[in-house]
Amino acid sequence: MKIVTVIGARPQFIKAAVVSRQLKKQSRVEELLVHTGQHYDDNMSEVFFRELEIPAPAFHLGIGSGPHGQQTGRMLEAIEKVLQGARPDRVLVYGDTNSTLAGALAAVKLHIPIAHVEAGLRSFNRRMPEEINRIVTDHVSEWLFAPTEAAAANLRTEGRPETAIHLVGDVMYDAALDAGRRASNEVLEKLKLRPKSYLLTTIHRAENTDDPVRLQNILEAFHALSKEWTVVLPLHPRTRVLLQQSPAIARLVESLRVLEPVGFLDMVALEKNARLIATDSGGVQKEAFFQRVPCVTLRDETEWVELVELGWNRIVPPTSVDGIVAAVRESLTTTPTKTPPDNLYGGGKAGAAIVEKLAR
Repeated sequence: MKIVTVIGARPQFIKAAVVSRQLKKQSRVEELLVHTGQHYDDNMSEVFFRELEIPAPAFHLGIGSGPHGQQTGRMLEAIEKVLQGARPDRVLVYGDTNSTLAGALAAVKLHIPIAHVEAGLRSFNRRMPEEINRIVTDHVSEWLFAPTEAAAANLRTEGRPETAIHLVGDVMYDAALDAGRRASNEVLEKLKLRPKSYLLTTIHRAENTDDPVRLQNILEAFHALSKEWTVVLPLHPRTRVLLQQSPAIARLVESLRVLEPVGFLDMVALEKNARLIATDSGGVQKEAFFQRVPCVTLRDETEWVELVELGWNRIVPPTSVDGIVAAVRESLTTTPTKTPPDNLYGGGKAGAAIVEKLAR
């Protein structure tokens, strides 16, 4: 059986590493990786291939960045050519990026069965490009690998057949367990950070970075918190470009420890040793929980509702500086009281479950 895996962004590299490792154990399965180039510099792409020992892509499309329609269209055209030549039995896509949507559309138009890892997540906010990407992908896929009970329930509500829905757990938990064993504190020593002495934050989502008011609120809150805590900010390339266009807002980061994007192992070390994480990233929300670090999510909603219900995550729309600061301070002094279910995210065996079902 031949599987083409389409990836292009940092979270997908991490997830694909888990599943690709399991696919290697299947003697009758050949996997071809297609890298769209959605994330393309060394800090956002190549370092993950090196650290996570992901096989070299069979096809590197080099699409790069651009407006959503242009980027997705270019990917769709290029992926279609790859699929016509490779003639795979399955196409495997991950998450909710433009690479995911383009891979799914190219495959379904060529009548190639699609498997979607991380199916069923919903923010119920259709202004998010990611929401549209995952809804469309779920409705053209034949294998829907849901990470949580809530995700599986969303798929049933939308009328997807029970035979297509597979509750397997979250491959990010598999990856976090592996990285936790391998990550060292070398990055902390390099940055002269003491464990539990700093707040870790990331900000990259368009709803925040493209809105000057929300972006300013977030950075003013971080600036205020930096008077009490060291605030560490690995800066996404897209956010850096937007800050360069807004000098008044950019000055707010001068009091923060701004870093270039870091590899997965260093990020896990920073997460594990942080006192608190504030983020608008879906993946980092979960990574905070995996390391049992409290999290404040700077969005209007989250797909990972179970973490809010358990008290490990707090949703704070970045509409007020004082609101963000207050939420962070409260999270620093509040201990979650609910015990997480033992098998909440698949117990670290999601990758094996996905490959078993695909191969069968």
